[in-house]
Amino acid sequence: MPLQIPEIPPEATALIGKPQYEEETEFPIEMSYVWNTCAAVQNANPLYWDPKVAEEITHGQITPPTMLSVWFRPHHWSPGVVGDKKPMRAHFDIKEILGLPEAIVASNETIFGEPVRLGDTLFTHQVIKSISEVKTTKLGTGRFWVVDVETVNERREHVGSDIYSFFGYKRA
Repeated sequence: MPLQIPEIPPEATALIGKPQYEEETEFPIEMSYVWNTCAAVQNANPLYWDPKVAEEITHGQITPPTMLSVWFRPHHWSPGVVGDKKPMRAHFDIKEILGLPEAIVASNETIFGEPVRLGDTLFTHQVIKSISEVKTTKLGTGRFWVVDVETVNERREHVGSDIYSFFGYKRA
């Protein structure tokens, strides 16, 4: 007998298109994170190591575009913070509302905007863009949903978006 997946609850459809979980970086963007990240992957690009090169090419130091999500990774501990800071909370909300215990990231796309510069403060929010009809894959029966994580700087310039497609499912 095939798994029965209920209709999409109104509380889930009410979240589609609404910005949620607005956050601000915990500190202004700084080079030590950039150097640690570049060192970890042996990225010797002088744009990130030599301020003169950065000034010449980008009119000041910038961070690697691939670090966009780094600036919002919660610390394991911060003074005064109670409880867990869970990343991608919109995803976990939808997973729970739909009653789908398992989920994977089916795809991820990143769109880059203005470069992130030293001293910037970044702001992000999550937007559920869509929830699919019921689908059955090799993993199980469930639904796909798309969450955009949109990021701007303190000048409200778009610096990037991460677009995640998830598949939440129940195993047969």
